[in-house]
Amino acid sequence: MSYKLMLVENDTVLSKVIQEYLIDHGFNVYTANNGLEAFNLANQYNFNLIISDIMMPIVNGYELLEKLQATKRLSKIPVVFLTAKGMTKDRIKGYDMGCYGYLSKPFEPEELVSLIKNLIARHVLQHKSIEKFSIIKQSKNNIIHLTPREVSILDLVVDGLTNKEISTILNTSIRNVEKYVSRLLQKTKTKNRTLLVKYSINNNLLDDIDN
Repeated sequence: MSYKLMLVENDTVLSKVIQEYLIDHGFNVYTANNGLEAFNLANQYNFNLIISDIMMPIVNGYELLEKLQATKRLSKIPVVFLTAKGMTKDRIKGYDMGCYGYLSKPFEPEELVSLIKNLIARHVLQHKSIEKFSIIKQSKNNIIHLTPREVSILDLVVDGLTNKEISTILNTSIRNVEKYVSRLLQKTKTKNRTLLVKYSINNNLLDDIDN
């Protein structure tokens, strides 16, 4: 299967080089010069993943991510930031906003391809399971509405992974994982991870997802 990617980069020379490299590795690659053009393309085609620069005219990468997340049909597309901005605070901002990966220029093309393949494979697997059961039963009279991200993190918490391990697997910040774990504790009305795991097991919360 040839996955469809969008590369958002206002440096036309670099954009062409990256596009050709990714095409050589079997991807179908569309390009955009800024976030506004990218958002319009995203509304026309079904992309498996978007790779975006941050510093761009008209609509920058952060603003593009916000626009995508505010649009229900586009909100689940994984976004990877590819940018010269490499400061820690910029990376944290990207992860906190929900980006799936972050590569600073200059980068190794092989690393980009590896990241893309890993994210697409993970995203496909998550959606195959999560689409089956995105609303988890709490009891006969109550239901807990969980987002796909919350389901993914709950599954890993039940498996006994630490916040650090979960952040590595999901390619996000530890702070972001802590935020989602706190939400899960609130929604299940449990006080700590141990009680959350016990509650999840006792109420078979993940049974329908695992099946």
